[in-house]
Amino acid sequence: MVNTIISFSRYFILIFAALYAVYCFLAFSQKRSNERGAIYVVQSVFMFLIQAMCFLIMFLQSGYDRTYLVNYVMQFLLLLFTIILNSTVYKRCSKLLLNNMCFLLMVGLMYLTRLDVSLARRQYFIALFSLVIGFVIPVIIKNAGFFRKWGPVFGIAGFLLIASVFVFGKTEYGATNWITIGPIGLQPSELAKILFVFFIAAMIYKRQDLKYLILVSLMAAVYVVVLIMEKDLGASLIFYVTYIVMLYVATKRARWLAAGVLGLGVASFAAYRIFDHVKVRVTAWLHPFEHFEVEGYQICQSMFAITTGGWFGVGLTKGWPFLIPVVVSDFILSAIMEEMGILFAVCLILVYISSLIMFISISLRLSDPFYKLLSTGLTASYGFQIFLTVGGVIKMIPHTGVTLPLISYGGSSILSTILIFYVIQGLYLLNIKEE
Repeated sequence: MVNTIISFSRYFILIFAALYAVYCFLAFSQKRSNERGAIYVVQSVFMFLIQAMCFLIMFLQSGYDRTYLVNYVMQFLLLLFTIILNSTVYKRCSKLLLNNMCFLLMVGLMYLTRLDVSLARRQYFIALFSLVIGFVIPVIIKNAGFFRKWGPVFGIAGFLLIASVFVFGKTEYGATNWITIGPIGLQPSELAKILFVFFIAAMIYKRQDLKYLILVSLMAAVYVVVLIMEKDLGASLIFYVTYIVMLYVATKRARWLAAGVLGLGVASFAAYRIFDHVKVRVTAWLHPFEHFEVEGYQICQSMFAITTGGWFGVGLTKGWPFLIPVVVSDFILSAIMEEMGILFAVCLILVYISSLIMFISISLRLSDPFYKLLSTGLTASYGFQIFLTVGGVIKMIPHTGVTLPLISYGGSSILSTILIFYVIQGLYLLNIKEE
């Protein structure tokens, strides 16, 4: 009976996820606020139906373990309260971004519960803390024009964060990019990327002469070099691409963009020649099956999981996700595709894309150069992280070790992504205030 429920439920979950994704894009075409409001309410219903069905499956499959009921109630109330509170206090906030943030967070917390209940519980409290901190950010952004004067402060703070691993850091999977404070592990680069965007926006929003931009570029390069020294390949790429995009938007000069792309190619080749861990990841990408037992093991297991799941998945709790190393963070999307199907993963990617479109729309509508650059930088950072994660999982690009925003396990990643969403919400409300 349980197997029958699991088998049929995957189709209903996929239908609800597909409808949620469709409504994301349908909202863009509706000009009347009451019509968009109805769309957002329906989206919330689909989200909570998916959550309820997934937890029902885990509850039945576990032999009626009440732990899953407790986790379901906790996660349901967290998301419901987040939607109600934000919609009530910030009546004119972007409901699409609010819904998408909660939807992705729902998928992450639900699937972590499937993988490891203790990790899911820890992620839950980190998410709760992040949402509380993020809740006040729109108010600060709306009334914080003085941030544009704090460029050096943001720059120093961000640099100290990423440099802290040289003193307090520990090495995991070849990269020294974590620090541990008691029972809490933090990845400083996740929070530093937000400070980095504030730093660059404050430094170049008003002045773009050649000598000055070369100076700022050198300061940005220090960040990238430090991250490369930590062997944090993914973070260094995100910082680099974010800076190039912000520089292009500030100057409107294609030669800066061309120089950035050329520099990325040269730096990538140099990194491959100099650093052994880069060679390992490129080898695993190019020839995973020839090095199955060592370098290629992780990506091979990821590909096996994806092909096993097919379009519709084998059903929640019916896969073998623990065969994939670091499945709770770097390769959680592979496990989701195995059990819930490639089509469900496509729906997730469409939700990410709809958020990015909203980010870009907000950036284009902002008239203040500082806020425009701030929104652009956060959009580039968020979007490129998604590209690196999904591309690495499906073997389109070498795996870089970055997490899938709001879904992968990782407190620093959850905190930084929620903060990004709330900063963008603040900029959205600021634009409405200006209009």
